[in-house]
Amino acid sequence: MKKISIVIPALNEKDGIGNTIRAIPKEELQRMGYEVQVLAVDNGSTDGTSELARKAGAEVVFEPKSGYGSAYKAGFAHAKGEIIATGDADGTYPMQDIPELVRILEQSNLGFVTTNRFPLMAKGAMSLQHKVGNTILSLAVRLLFQIDMKDPESGMWLFRRHILDKLRLGSDTWPFSHELKLEACYFNKCRWREVPIRYRGRAGNSKLLSSWKVGFADLFHIMKKRIVR
Repeated sequence: MKKISIVIPALNEKDGIGNTIRAIPKEELQRMGYEVQVLAVDNGSTDGTSELARKAGAEVVFEPKSGYGSAYKAGFAHAKGEIIATGDADGTYPMQDIPELVRILEQSNLGFVTTNRFPLMAKGAMSLQHKVGNTILSLAVRLLFQIDMKDPESGMWLFRRHILDKLRLGSDTWPFSHELKLEACYFNKCRWREVPIRYRGRAGNSKLLSSWKVGFADLFHIMKKRIVR
């Protein structure tokens, strides 16, 4: 039987982690021929996130080094599946759509599937500030890398594990999201597709202390990545 690993980074996500894990359609994936591994990466939670993740059926990986990228790298290191899927622990991403993303990957013989939150976004799920920032980052990616990716900061992806060995992933923080996509889709020329998904408001409080600061850091990283890989 093939295997899929679903990696979920989490930092103080007690309000969303349980429902996020329970939303994963394990039985449907098993009918498709996949053994399912769910990995919750606890990035220093103090609110019982790891205990709730275990109760919901996930394996818990502890990563003391803070950062979005650090959490994902730790999760990928423990992933055993030929396919890796991702999503946030706050309930914003439709984990129930993972089987459809697997079908797209398989039927189109792709290496990487990323998602676009904007066409099907729920009202109020993202602030105007975040929408403007994401639009600027999307334009930067399209101008600098000539790839038609409309949501480079989306946090839900699905890809074949073997491509990880080819990727140069230097970021340990928020730029990791677009860095992974650029490494796979631009530098390594993976066959890829961007798929619209439903995107909802989060459960619990946002971890972004300064949206503009994060946005400028992301923009700088995109520009730097184009000059120095």
